[in-house]
Amino acid sequence: MNELCQLIREDMRPALGVTEPAAIALACAKARTLSQKPVKRVMVRVNSGIYKNAFTCGIPGTSEVGNAYSAALGVLCGDAEQGLCVLEHVTEEDVSAARAMIEAGMVRVEIDSISSQLYISAVVETEHDTCQTILQGGHTNICHIEKNGEVLFHKDFTPTEETRSPIVKYQIAQLFSFAQQAPLEKLLFMEEAYKVNGELAQSGAQWECCVITKEMIRQNGGGLLSDDARMSAKALACAAAEARVLGIDKAAMSITGSGTHGIICTLPLQAYCQVIGIEREQMLRATAISYLVTMYMKEFSGKLSAFCGCGIAGGTGLACALAYLMGGDEEALNRTIDNMAAAITGMICTGGNHCCCLKVVSAVDCAFTASSLAVHGAAVGAPHGICERTPEQTIKNVGLIADPGMVETERMIVDIMEAKE
Repeated sequence: MNELCQLIREDMRPALGVTEPAAIALACAKARTLSQKPVKRVMVRVNSGIYKNAFTCGIPGTSEVGNAYSAALGVLCGDAEQGLCVLEHVTEEDVSAARAMIEAGMVRVEIDSISSQLYISAVVETEHDTCQTILQGGHTNICHIEKNGEVLFHKDFTPTEETRSPIVKYQIAQLFSFAQQAPLEKLLFMEEAYKVNGELAQSGAQWECCVITKEMIRQNGGGLLSDDARMSAKALACAAAEARVLGIDKAAMSITGSGTHGIICTLPLQAYCQVIGIEREQMLRATAISYLVTMYMKEFSGKLSAFCGCGIAGGTGLACALAYLMGGDEEALNRTIDNMAAAITGMICTGGNHCCCLKVVSAVDCAFTASSLAVHGAAVGAPHGICERTPEQTIKNVGLIADPGMVETERMIVDIMEAKE
């Protein structure tokens, strides 16, 4: 029980903007700390998922987007000690300096591999120094630091069964049991996610750039919340997700290294509980289910892949939490996982950008359908599609669709995006 609590605690992190641009900025900022001389060149190599997610993603505090600006700003004003809030203090002067660097050809970002395994290598060259930082496996997981050929820090990272999170040793039934039985005081830390994500949603609802959110609010009777729990859940999640990908200067509480995963796992539950009148304790227990199922699924699908982890993994976590709030038992949760696998597997990821908010809306809507059907005994199951006789095996099959199943899809998505430049 304590281990599962700790796994959630370690995974929940505030992130300013989409986490992939932040991770690029973090790697560059860390490399920059190794030399105080004027920067001559910045060279970044990333896996396809990082490249794709940062490609047209808004950078908080600026009107700029993309990989090159993430790298340049990381070098110019990034604070490596702030983790995924590395660009918290960016100024207009910093943006102008970043633009000058990019226009002068001083910043280059390339794809290292078509892979779901997170990888960032940032090399910062100054007049006398060449400094490198490598992140692997996680958005803040620095594995290698080097200056002028001298290795200052190194830890091996080779993805294997042994490097997976300890969460994979549990069964879905055990995750459900933990959420039901854990002392309430052990779950209170998750309230911070509602504070952070709630503030983000409120800002999105008021920001003129969030055009999808404005229409969602109109369809919901003029507010983020109404007496329609399903529509309110979609509107609230959309507001936070849209604001985040467009670059609003507000943090999201991430899970599995993604702010949008964190948004899907929490805000629809808040809307549902407020509209239906469910007490705080049940909402927090549902949140534990949402987080843990999402974390479990991501261990099999990879951190970044061609399919939309926010919609598929985050959406499935949400669906299981909704099933619990609707009075569903363990078997209902298993049916919910089958329904989500049958319905939403295959939704592609085209990067962290404006498309994400519509995928969030679709995932939340699907989660309501899947959970409601499951609670009333209706489900698609084995041997149909990729559904198996256990929820664990169904989740593994979903992961196989992402990697290796959609590697060529990832390559095509990147090719299409690059052709538009």
